[in-house]
Amino acid sequence: MKYLLLLLCSFLSLSVFSIKKSELRTGDLLFQNLDCGGMCDAIEAVTAGYQDRDFSHMGMVCIKDGKYYIAESIGKGVQLTPIEFFLERTKHAHLVGRLKPPYKQYIPKAVQFCYEQLGTAYDEAFLYDNGKYYCSELIYDAFKYAYKGKPFFTLYPMTYKDPETKQFYPVWVDYFKKLQMDIPEGLPGCNPGGMSTSDKLLILGNLE
Repeated sequence: MKYLLLLLCSFLSLSVFSIKKSELRTGDLLFQNLDCGGMCDAIEAVTAGYQDRDFSHMGMVCIKDGKYYIAESIGKGVQLTPIEFFLERTKHAHLVGRLKPPYKQYIPKAVQFCYEQLGTAYDEAFLYDNGKYYCSELIYDAFKYAYKGKPFFTLYPMTYKDPETKQFYPVWVDYFKKLQMDIPEGLPGCNPGGMSTSDKLLILGNLE
């Protein structure tokens, strides 16, 4: 009996349930696995997401007048994207994370921050605090702002190297060469995979 209970607990801890769109709330975070080629593969390879899943993009749910949007930074920069457009970018399941109850009070300020950043350019250099935003950086700063300027999520040294060979991924070498800048190896940053494992989040499951 003890063995069966242990197996059941183990199964439940590893299971990912599903959540309907109608169950989403403003402030929920959506984690996305984009198939954008070598760059997405490299992003996913260096950080293990929740239950070792791959994520290369993320955004925050914002519900306005009964309509569902995702506050995100992608393409030209920070924007509010109708959730249907966000979801149709990939066939992979979207993971939903929700702030744990003690932190829900910070959601309104985080949403306000995202609205104030609409139109801000995309941070193609992936440099923290340069006045531009990549996807997880927007969410990081939104909750830092809501948390009265204190770190809410965690920054880690960014790496652009293959974990096995310890060499820079060729896709990053070419990418930063085109930007005419050094690869920002080791500088602080964040990514969707790492943020999906935050202890401040409850993972609700895959969005149906």
